[in-house]
Amino acid sequence: MKAFGFPKSNRLLRPADYGKVFNDVQLKVPHRNFLILATPNTLGHARVGLIFSKKNLKLSVQRNRIKRQVRESFRHQTELPGLDVVVLGRQGLISLDNPTVRASMDDLWRRLRKKYTQSQPSRAAPSETPGRGTG
Repeated sequence: MKAFGFPKSNRLLRPADYGKVFNDVQLKVPHRNFLILATPNTLGHARVGLIFSKKNLKLSVQRNRIKRQVRESFRHQTELPGLDVVVLGRQGLISLDNPTVRASMDDLWRRLRKKYTQSQPSRAAPSETPGRGTG
C-alpha cells in the first residue's frame, strides 16, 4: 500500500519550482475545467503543483475537494514521465461531482503522456527536421 503514498518528493513545494514551470512551459494540455502546464525535470519522476483560485471556487471546502481529487488522481499515475506539472483550475469546477473530476483528470494525464511521447522523438532527432518539406 505504500506505493500509493504522496511524499513531498512528488510535490512542487517552493515558488521557484512553480516559476520554473511557468517560465519554461513545454507541454500544455487544455480542458474545459483544467489546464495542465508541464516541463521536464531531471528527477526521473513526476511532481505536481496545484493552483485553484478563489475567483473560480469561492469556498475553501470547494477548493479542497477539487485538490483532493486531483492529488488522488495523480497518485495513481505510475507511468508519468519525469515532469514538473502545474494543474490550474478554470471556471465551472464547482458544478462537477467527484467522479467527473476524476474522469477528467485521468483523461488529462493520458493526454499529457501522449504529448510527452510525441515531443520526445522530435527533440531526439532535430537533424531530420530541416529535410522535411523541401521537395
